[in-house]
Amino acid sequence: MERLQKKIANSGYTSRRKAEELIQKGKVKVNGQIITELGYKVEESDSIEIENHLLKEEKKEYYLLFKPEHTISSVIDEHNRTTVVDLIPTKTRIYPVGRLDYDTTGLLILTNDGKLANILMHPKNKVEKTYIAKVEGILDGEDFQKLKKGIQIDGRKTIPVRIKLRNKNQKKNQSKIEITIIEGRNHIVKKIFETINHPVIELKRESYAFLNLEGLKKGEARKLTIKEIKKLYALK
Repeated sequence: MERLQKKIANSGYTSRRKAEELIQKGKVKVNGQIITELGYKVEESDSIEIENHLLKEEKKEYYLLFKPEHTISSVIDEHNRTTVVDLIPTKTRIYPVGRLDYDTTGLLILTNDGKLANILMHPKNKVEKTYIAKVEGILDGEDFQKLKKGIQIDGRKTIPVRIKLRNKNQKKNQSKIEITIIEGRNHIVKKIFETINHPVIELKRESYAFLNLEGLKKGEARKLTIKEIKKLYALK
C-alpha cells in the first residue's frame, strides 16, 4: 500500500505538495469517496479521481534543461511569466525537480516521475550540485576557511562539499567561485556568500550529480537517456 499523496505524485499528475493541498481541499476521491486524510493509504487496484478526473499512469518523461534567466521554476505562474515547463515540447504534465531562482541559470531536471524526483531531492542521498557564482569582492584565505569549516544558515550548519576559486577580477573587484553542495534549501548558495559578505552577482548551476550542460545553449533541453535515468535511480 502507498500513501495517497505519494501515489498521485508518482503518477506524474502533480507534485506531492500540490497533491496534499488537493487532498485537504476535498478534491480527491478514492473508490468514489472523498478523502481528506493525508496519511490515507491506497492499493494498486484503487480508483483515484482528482477534481473529477480519473488518475491514470502517464508514460514517464525525463528532460535536462539549460534554464535561462528570467524564467520561473514552476509549472504555472500567476503573473504569466515564462516557466521552465513552457520551454519543454511536451503535452505531458512534467514539473521541475527542485528549483532555480528567477535570475539563476543552469541545469534543471524536469520529469513526471515522482519516485525519481524524491530520490534526487532527499537529503539522505547526498546528490551533488555544482554552481559557478560570480560574487562581489575578492575572497581571501579567511573566507575559504570559514566556508570549509561550515557556516550557519537559518540556524543550520552548512558545509560545501567542495569550493575553489575559478578566477578573480581585481579591476571589477569580483571573484568567480565554483561551489558544490548537497543541500536543496531555497537560495542556499546566495545565502552562503551573503553570510561572508560577498553577495552573488550571477549564479549558474553547472552540474547535477553526473549530468552537465554539454551541448546545450540557454533555453535548450534534451531527453535523458535510459542509461542516465538508471544511473540517477542508482543514487538512492
